[in-house]
Amino acid sequence: MKFGSVDDPGNLNLSLPQDHPDTYKVLESNKQGQLEGIYVGCAKWNKKDLKGFYPRGTKDELTYYAQQFNSIELNATHYKIYGEDVISGWREKSGDNFKFFPKVVNSISHFKRLKGVEALVEEYTLPIRAFEEKLGMIFLQLRDDFKPKDFDRVERFLEIWPKDLPLAIELRHTDWYNDETVATRTYQLFEEHNVSNIITDTAGRRDLLHMRLTTPDAFIRYVGANHETDYSRLDEWVDRLKIWKDHGLRNLYFFVHQNVEKESPLLSAYFIEKLNKALGTDLDLPNKDPEPPKLDL
Repeated sequence: MKFGSVDDPGNLNLSLPQDHPDTYKVLESNKQGQLEGIYVGCAKWNKKDLKGFYPRGTKDELTYYAQQFNSIELNATHYKIYGEDVISGWREKSGDNFKFFPKVVNSISHFKRLKGVEALVEEYTLPIRAFEEKLGMIFLQLRDDFKPKDFDRVERFLEIWPKDLPLAIELRHTDWYNDETVATRTYQLFEEHNVSNIITDTAGRRDLLHMRLTTPDAFIRYVGANHETDYSRLDEWVDRLKIWKDHGLRNLYFFVHQNVEKESPLLSAYFIEKLNKALGTDLDLPNKDPEPPKLDL
């Protein structure tokens, strides 16, 4: 993912900011007080983008991917509405504990910009239900130029969104965060509708690190820079997530992107290993060394 990419991340301060104080109130609202699930994955499963990840002779990329990771940030659903047959096929190819996190189709978010989308929401969500128990959380990404002047569109969208389908939202325009009144109003709206506030960590857009959860579920889109700082940034995330866990984090959804996506699985494996040690979890580590090509003798 190129969003927020910079030429030389080594010259930037990429440390995490302090948490928003209301984040702890939200975490502590988790009455169970326990971590229910951790899902870590990449944003794509095709061989072209994840070159070198699949052993030679892999017949089905999704089946292999789902053996290595327990989740996928499903960006394919952003570009078209797939039928129930396709989605059911994806569901059947994945493991029992696998989760899909589909992105809302761009006809809703980018072309219509949330205006007059009642019929489209129904058209999009009907086949998405075919994921059944393997549906994680749907996420809505709004355009970089979608500004707070259209706050009422977000309100209306949340009113028509099916309440039984978990939703997260990524707001990219900086005015959603640099105006305290707007930010507070937005966070309150998300809390009222049980919508998770996506945190995007990318080198060139540190303003998106608002560190303000609106549900006890953290949905984080991490964008590496194919640079050595990617690892120290992940180390800091592990430390922060340990704190959040101690305060009541319910679910973690963490998706790793890279400017050059083929390195995403390796970076994800590093993160999972560190997370297991810090949180005492036992997520399976993806295979970092696929089988070498077989030589014809």
